Amino acid sequence: MKKLITILLLLQVIHLAYSQEEGRFRFQMDLGIAAPKDGGIGALVNFEPQVLVTRNLALGLRMGVAGLAKDVTYYEIPNDYDGVLSANTSVSGTGNYYFNYGNGKVAPYIGAGFGYYALSNIDVAGFDFDKDEVRGLKANFAWAPMIRAGVELGKFRIGAEYNFLPKSDLQNVSGDVIGQAINEYFGFTLGYFVGGGKWGR
Repeated sequence: MKKLITILLLLQVIHLAYSQEEGRFRFQMDLGIAAPKDGGIGALVNFEPQVLVTRNLALGLRMGVAGLAKDVTYYEIPNDYDGVLSANTSVSGTGNYYFNYGNGKVAPYIGAGFGYYALSNIDVAGFDFDKDEVRGLKANFAWAPMIRAGVELGKFRIGAEYNFLPKSDLQNVSGDVIGQAINEYFGFTLGYFVGGGKWGR
């Protein structure tokens, strides 16, 4: 019983300490360009609630979607071809470390994350879309890391990230596996956050 009371008191002290820190919570949104590792182009959007656990460390949960048009390898053809759409969704735990905390307006950062990705790659060349066929497509699921860096300017963010995703199956719109797709991609983002106050409080 004494141990339980002690733990509860410690949790209360921690809660009070953090609740007195301005800008403990914040929510950030990023939009950007996605560049697949082996060629192609796409777009991404990330939403990420964060908690400032120390004055220069933020932990968060990133929820992202990346849509890519990219090159792939077909099993029956010895070359790479385009004409493939990829939709990657993910949920990742993240951490950002901020430098120059005392500046107040400019805060460079580095960060990393690890999360669960759903990967869908569809060959669209030469096919007419059928809703029933598209519903039958299977996604590949994988755990994967991510690294990023950037700078915050007031409430705005400029960043770059790299997602280390494993290869996955390429399917046609009927769900047949016809090749292999590389899912790793760079992301270049512009973002904005609400809450959290300013660095250099």
